[in-house]
Amino acid sequence: MGLPTSVKLVEVGPRDGLQNEPVAVAVADRIALIDRLSATGLSAIEVGSFVNPNLVPQMAHTDQVLARIQHRQGVRYPVLVPNMKGFEAAKTAGVTEIAVFIAASESFSQKNTNCSIAESLTRIQPVCEAALKAQMRVRGYISCVLGCPYDGDIEISQVTALAAQLTALGCYEISLGDTIGIGTPAKARLLVEAVAMHIPLDAIAVHFHDTYGQALANILAVLETGISVVDSAVAGLGGCPFAAGATGNVATEDVLYMLDGMGIETGVDLGALVETGQFIAKLLGRTPDSRANRALATKQRLD
Repeated sequence: MGLPTSVKLVEVGPRDGLQNEPVAVAVADRIALIDRLSATGLSAIEVGSFVNPNLVPQMAHTDQVLARIQHRQGVRYPVLVPNMKGFEAAKTAGVTEIAVFIAASESFSQKNTNCSIAESLTRIQPVCEAALKAQMRVRGYISCVLGCPYDGDIEISQVTALAAQLTALGCYEISLGDTIGIGTPAKARLLVEAVAMHIPLDAIAVHFHDTYGQALANILAVLETGISVVDSAVAGLGGCPFAAGATGNVATEDVLYMLDGMGIETGVDLGALVETGQFIAKLLGRTPDSRANRALATKQRLD
């Protein structure tokens, strides 16, 4: 099909990234991170989630974060919600876009949400209905699409069925998540091509973790099928508290460097993004030899 002329980057660092940090990042620092990301040209930044703070304390006070960030025109600030309680909290906070999630693995679903896949669908259905009624946009996540830490391989038919069901519930976009980062380019492409037979191609996003260093290769493989929406996390933040062995998301800096080099438009400034990655890495006490620093060093050499 050929490469897209432009790609939308969905920045998930403030949520999917920080939720896996061993210590909760202060509200003021989360706000500073999001404001810096907003200034890079990103058009979608997932700012947090309305989940049980006893289970994911790193996401506590997301309402305060939303109230105090600089809401830039043209930038969307979605939040993740697991159930109606989370939705009501998000609605009260003035959210205009939410994300719901479901696993393609029965075991992971039980570990993550303490219910089966079918029960999870039943749980998010009223959330989607209420959000659409409130004129909110709804995005859907499917996790473990290329493998599960408990169940191993996942049948493609399971993923395609869930993508179709989430679309029927009103999700405008479905993000396919390789939660434990075991995917390879051929498998990633095969999955995307299968899902695209059930929902529109432009409604599919990809979300790769980089456990085995395959994320960029996987992204390139699916870009060649026409995919034009990619989730990523600044400085490669992330992991999953419910998936042992899952490492960080693919770094937004690395994805942007690749896309810039291919002449694919994103509207995002690499230098500003790298500086933001350095900011959060320093805040978290990471070593200077981070992906963000390597990306900046490469850019400086080329300039």
